[in-house]
Amino acid sequence: MAGKNPWGGGASGSGDDGTPGNDGSSGGDGEGGGERGSGPRNPWLPGSGEPGKRRSASIEDIFKNRGPEGPRRAGGGGGTGGPGFRLPERPDGKSWVPVILGGVALVWVGVTSFHFVQPGEQAVVTWLGGKYYGTLDSGTNITAPWPIHMVEKENVTQVRLEEVPGTKTEKLILTGDQNLVDLSYLIRWNISDLTLYKYQLNDPRNALLEIGEAAMRAAVARQDLDSVLTGAGRAEIEQDVRTAMQARLDAYRSGISVQGIEINKVDPPSRVEEAFKDVSSAQQDADANLNRARAVAQQLLARAQGDASEFNDIYEEYKLAPEVTRRRLYYETMEAILSKTDKTIVESGNVTPYLPLPEIKRRAQQQQQGQ
Repeated sequence: MAGKNPWGGGASGSGDDGTPGNDGSSGGDGEGGGERGSGPRNPWLPGSGEPGKRRSASIEDIFKNRGPEGPRRAGGGGGTGGPGFRLPERPDGKSWVPVILGGVALVWVGVTSFHFVQPGEQAVVTWLGGKYYGTLDSGTNITAPWPIHMVEKENVTQVRLEEVPGTKTEKLILTGDQNLVDLSYLIRWNISDLTLYKYQLNDPRNALLEIGEAAMRAAVARQDLDSVLTGAGRAEIEQDVRTAMQARLDAYRSGISVQGIEINKVDPPSRVEEAFKDVSSAQQDADANLNRARAVAQQLLARAQGDASEFNDIYEEYKLAPEVTRRRLYYETMEAILSKTDKTIVESGNVTPYLPLPEIKRRAQQQQQGQ
């Protein structure tokens, strides 16, 4: 015995005459569902709802431009299906769609095929975004449209700056005399070969920073603490770092040119900064005292050289006239000695041989001051 059809109708799914319906539903009596089987109804078939209620359009109806009650009108009438939409036709009766698509394709080719590379820039062209195709120089260039050719521009003359180790970060480097300094520096670089820069290294910027740090540590390790802190060895360090970095980048074929290295700050580590300040102050005092001692030594040396020169001149005169020179020296010596002492000149005859004139003069001055 055949089972019941779950979508309504008889057990065999046939119409009243035993033949299946055209739409796959069970047959009916033509009266909107009429006498149906007792099984559940198919909710997707026409007329399966309650009698008298309007059903919504199915997917087939939407694509066939007809509503649930029949085809929609092409005009703008106010039927139940709403107005239809059709693109306007060309005078020859053909559709405008190919013309529109052709225009869009032409504009797309024009926009993505012409490339204006500014002065100082270069561009890398890749095939479907992967394989390298070529390099474009400054000016107007033509390539295949996107995405066949993809173009990436880059400024190759711009000098870029990399600050190491960045703001508010401490980088301790060991000097040649086993001391630590907190050092920060600036790397100035630009792109020398765009193709190598794009495809030779996985991360060119990171490689630049790593090479710069290695070169800086090696250069500082060849200097002592005083030369690094006072700036005496900074110029030599900067030149050594630049030379070492460029040699290593060229060996890697990185396409990078190092324009210069500039040391921004050299300080002692923060944990021993106070001790470094005390040492620096003591060193400054020692340098000041040393400079003063050197100045006094230079003065004494100049005086001794002057005395020696004067003695040599007198000796030359003495050799020419010994007696005259001897008497002249005696007079000059006595003049220098007597000019600084109290003296009394007494002539022979009826004059008292000793007269304390200086003492009398002093007593008279004291009496006048006491009054």
